[in-house]
Amino acid sequence: MTSTYYTGEERSKRIFAIVGASSGNLVEWFDFYVYAFCAIYFAPAFFPSDDPTVQLLNTAGVFAAGFLMRPIGGWIFGRLADRHGRKNSLMISVLMMCFGSLMIACLPTYASIGTWAPALLLLARLIQGLSVGGEYGTTATYMSEVALRGQRGFFASFQYVTLIGGQLLAVLVVVILQQLLTEDELRAWGWRIPFVVGAIAALISLMLRRSLHETSSAETRNDKDAGSIGGLFRNHTAAFITVLGYTAGGSLIFYTFTTYMQKYLVNTAGMTAKNASYVMTGALFLFMVLQPFFGMLSDRIGRRNSMLLFGALGTLFTVPLLMALKTVTSPFMAFVLITLALCIVSFYTSISGLVKAEMFPPQVRALGVGLAYAVANAAFGGSAEYVALGLKTMGMENTFYWYVTAMMAIAFLFSLRLPKQAEYLHHDH
Repeated sequence: MTSTYYTGEERSKRIFAIVGASSGNLVEWFDFYVYAFCAIYFAPAFFPSDDPTVQLLNTAGVFAAGFLMRPIGGWIFGRLADRHGRKNSLMISVLMMCFGSLMIACLPTYASIGTWAPALLLLARLIQGLSVGGEYGTTATYMSEVALRGQRGFFASFQYVTLIGGQLLAVLVVVILQQLLTEDELRAWGWRIPFVVGAIAALISLMLRRSLHETSSAETRNDKDAGSIGGLFRNHTAAFITVLGYTAGGSLIFYTFTTYMQKYLVNTAGMTAKNASYVMTGALFLFMVLQPFFGMLSDRIGRRNSMLLFGALGTLFTVPLLMALKTVTSPFMAFVLITLALCIVSFYTSISGLVKAEMFPPQVRALGVGLAYAVANAAFGGSAEYVALGLKTMGMENTFYWYVTAMMAIAFLFSLRLPKQAEYLHHDH
């Protein structure tokens, strides 16, 4: 369908498909972040401090789950989506997340089963890491294929609306529990509640995803290169490297101004933890709301121009913004500065999945997007906090600002390689 005219029925079918695909994205990220926000309450139940082996397992587990599993998930689910259909991949990834969450919700503690408790927690976390690694590429691919022509940027922006929404929802659930339960109740059993909520939400998303229509054709699924690493690198190495190039900067600046920012406000700017939480919740909410507007802007000015603006503004303003945040005293001023930074990031996040999907043909699209994203995200996004805190302990905090700036300049250079025309999907339904 190459005309820009759609019947009412066709439009509503596609909008439902966007809702179905992105609902799972929300659940996936909710479940992934809930672990981070609840860890302070359940850590003692799994990792008694008098057992050093267990504590090592703890640190290794969190590390392995977050970093190792995402690229593997990107590869497995990308292959699955390209060979067996986007819908199957979307359903399996949300089912795995449901299983991982349910497993954590029901886990016996160290007191009951000893070392098995942290080992099983690690396993559940590995399952979640695989799932979230596979989710991004398949969702981005599906949403790019189902989006209406001429409004691709707007529709695809809902991937980050739900990704940030998952983060916000996780914070919200924890905040509500903190109001309703005492500290002791939260440590004893309250921390299990968000995982139950996550598992139930995943089942609802599974029902929605079951009714999605498939966007890949039998012809592309049966292609000899479908979902194969060989096929991807034989013909699309340049596209893969381009995606890797701007995702590295995109992931790094996204994590710098979202997950790391809360710690930065407390450790560097000296804000109270409570105020930092308020500032970040407000900023993240605004960030979420902005995505469709930046998506619509990309439909007007073209994807390449959005990406170039992202790279250029990121290069120019990262150091001034982080320097200003370093000495900020008023929470409102901090909110304004972080919002400005997130506006720059929005040029990228609103269309990031789409820009990647448009670089690959359908038979290796989910694999190309998923793998490139997961590798860049694990290497640069996931490590943002470690690098920032590491440089801070060495008394070289400002070096981190320049590191982010350098990665943004690289993102700008890679964005120059993007095709000039606005619509360049290799094939449309």
